[in-house]
Amino acid sequence: MESSTHLFLFGSSPPFTPQLASKFENALEQPTVTVLYIEREGSVDYLPKYTSGMKVEADHFPLKSHYSEQELNRLSGSGGVIIGGGDTLAYHDYIIKTELTNILQDKFQQGQPIAGFSAGALISPEYCVISPEDHPERIQVVKTGIGLLKGVVISAHFLEWNEHKNLEAALKRTGVPKGYGIAEGGGIYLKDQQLVGVEGFLHIEHQK
Repeated sequence: MESSTHLFLFGSSPPFTPQLASKFENALEQPTVTVLYIEREGSVDYLPKYTSGMKVEADHFPLKSHYSEQELNRLSGSGGVIIGGGDTLAYHDYIIKTELTNILQDKFQQGQPIAGFSAGALISPEYCVISPEDHPERIQVVKTGIGLLKGVVISAHFLEWNEHKNLEAALKRTGVPKGYGIAEGGGIYLKDQQLVGVEGFLHIEHQK
């Protein structure tokens, strides 16, 4: 029997919303979580927010260009993964088309929960849509994502960045049937590709 898949996506920075934290923790077969993040000033003090309130052992895993076999085994052996927030282009470059993408896809299909905050949420679907607000040239960019979510594009900071037009444009460019705009402080839970949990503001845009 195939395992159910569990994807948690948030419109801004951590922590998890209370209900989705509980659902993420319940989806773990073992209480170990790897947090993928980009090292920057203050990141060490910030990292505990990702697992705040959860009874889990967190492995903080800085993203870089190359990994040892031991590091990759560490990631493969964890019970779930959280992809952090920050520079979306940088997260994309460090994860997509690297060995990390294959590991994340395998873990996801095995039923291990994956969560993404802001940048982590944006790179999780089959298409990664980067807003003009999140790009140095102030243009919308569509790239290949990890592929954990099919037929949906994601917009983060939806209300705060006034992302309605960006989401509409993303649907036209990608041809996918649906878009989810998640506001800051909000999150969604998709089980087996179906939206089953929402906390905070969510806008659903359909292809016209």
